[in-house]
Amino acid sequence: MSGGYRQLLDATIGHLESLKQQGVHHVYASPELLNILKQPKFAPDSLSENQGEQSRSTLQVIAKPKVGNSIYDSPRLGVDDKNSAMSIIKQEILTIEKSPELLASKANLVFGSGNLEADLMLIGEAPGEEEDKAGIPFVGRAGQLLTKILLAANFDRENVYIANIVKYRPDTLGQVFGNRKPRPDEIKFWFPYLDRQIEIIQPKVIVALGATALGGLLGNMTTGITKLRGKWQSYRSVPVMPTFHPSYLLRNQSWAVKRQVWEDMLQVMERLNMPISEKQRGYFLR
Repeated sequence: MSGGYRQLLDATIGHLESLKQQGVHHVYASPELLNILKQPKFAPDSLSENQGEQSRSTLQVIAKPKVGNSIYDSPRLGVDDKNSAMSIIKQEILTIEKSPELLASKANLVFGSGNLEADLMLIGEAPGEEEDKAGIPFVGRAGQLLTKILLAANFDRENVYIANIVKYRPDTLGQVFGNRKPRPDEIKFWFPYLDRQIEIIQPKVIVALGATALGGLLGNMTTGITKLRGKWQSYRSVPVMPTFHPSYLLRNQSWAVKRQVWEDMLQVMERLNMPISEKQRGYFLR
């Protein structure tokens, strides 16, 4: 057995053991992969060095990353490998045994949406009622406002990636309407899946929408979002711009607050070396 194949096998076994510890009992295997494994020619010696390296790179990204290291330490995947890696994570989530609360609320998975090659990734806290129905993040009133902000900054939703810290709408049992903020234990449980999404996408900039999203990325926050917004932070070597959640803007129609969020977006545009017009620089100035 070649050394490269042995490393690949060890990485696979290690990954499966990690999933088992998390309570995952089934993993996704594409029809293409199953067909390859059925072929007689699939043997340790049939793997070329390039194939072995590519497989190990993919496994390194799919496996749970070591929190704290740079996401850029992992090889950048092609879009097909990114799609495969995301599909595996999504399948893992779907096979997790749901809590009685989630079962009772019949919540739907809101995994994330957008361009897996995106330079910009936006992260919110948790799906709301509208997101739960659609299975897509930020489609309610706050999401519509976010789309307008992105368009004003020359971003199309199809060219960014949007996800939440928590992958299911927090249960609101006993409530007729409304949403609730996710608990710390919920954030802790779901965050590793977001972490893996970040590592797969390898964005150049992350925008943290609100205190909950920022707290999930930074861990213990020494101060509130009001003082941190507009000041660059970092998560695993990715620049993070904290800003207010769009729902805050819906509650607070202050011209000054709108300008603050816009100034944050201008910084994002500058960090991504995007052209900024004088008209854009003048938004919300009186």
